[in-house]
Amino acid sequence: MEGTDLHESLRSLRVWDAAVTELPPFDPDTAPGEPLPLFARWFADAVAAGQTEPHTVSLATADADGLPDVRVVMLHGADAEGWSFATHAGSRKGRHLAARPYAALVFYWPVLGRQVRLRGPVAVAPAEEAQADLHARSAGALAAALTGRQSEELDSADELARASQAAWDRAGREPDAAVPSWTLYRLLPDEVEFFQGDARRRHVRLAYRRTADGGWGTRLLWP
Repeated sequence: MEGTDLHESLRSLRVWDAAVTELPPFDPDTAPGEPLPLFARWFADAVAAGQTEPHTVSLATADADGLPDVRVVMLHGADAEGWSFATHAGSRKGRHLAARPYAALVFYWPVLGRQVRLRGPVAVAPAEEAQADLHARSAGALAAALTGRQSEELDSADELARASQAAWDRAGREPDAAVPSWTLYRLLPDEVEFFQGDARRRHVRLAYRRTADGGWGTRLLWP
């Protein structure tokens, strides 16, 4: 609201309003021996609880000088090969990953007071898998990919409107149109942390760390 003091507004806010938030119990002793099954379970819980856009995830990368950057992307999948997301190779995040192929992800599902944090090396999937992933998505996703030039400087909104309309037209004519710059990335985590909020601030933090033999070890962290 115009005229509202920012700091006053911040102080008035509360997290995990009981009217809209359920803080389920989480017993780490019942967690599986590796993180992927627990992630799949928590993701399903978030969907069932009505979490808006539970597949959105913050992606943190660093440039060639080590300066960090973060943005929200969409999860395209999660399996034994890693947690996957996609972008143009020439975008800022694509350039970051080319220079430093290591990243971090964080999911936040406030409806359940849960976070999942991951970090690890990032690999590029084969080009045919990236194209198949793109064409399995919506016409709008293809049109956005065909528009291209992500992260480049834009001269005007009109220029974007013309390029976008042309891309939508092409997506309609050629639903299998190739976008060579479209790249599917997979983050294979070395570390995964599951955070369950608690009303008395006794939050549960279960951290998985990959071991030298490729397995997983777990430990609890102070909140």
